Amino acid sequence: MIYLNSFIFCGLVCLIAQLILDNTKLTPGHITTIFVVVGAFLDVFGIYDKIILWAGGGANVPITSFGHLLIHGAMSTTVDVGIMGLMSGMFNLTASGITAAIVFSFFLSLIFKPKD
Repeated sequence: MIYLNSFIFCGLVCLIAQLILDNTKLTPGHITTIFVVVGAFLDVFGIYDKIILWAGGGANVPITSFGHLLIHGAMSTTVDVGIMGLMSGMFNLTASGITAAIVFSFFLSLIFKPKD
């Protein structure tokens, strides 16, 4: 059942993004930013953790999970360290994803050439 829930959640995220893309003048960058903010907003109120319990790994895949991880790390580190842990905690849980994006984009920039 968890596989079906994961598929449904990811499918709904993609459906919403495609509807926004088709019916507005927003760019994919705008839509990505909206989903990061929505994921962060859902985490502030504890809703995203319930979605993860329902959808499993499917809730950790979409871009909404990045917003969830930013806020979740910031809040947990702030509780432990104080206000100084706010920024360090924000990147604590997302460091591997950010590092992978930088490394992969570097190597892909060596392989591919931009169009004129």
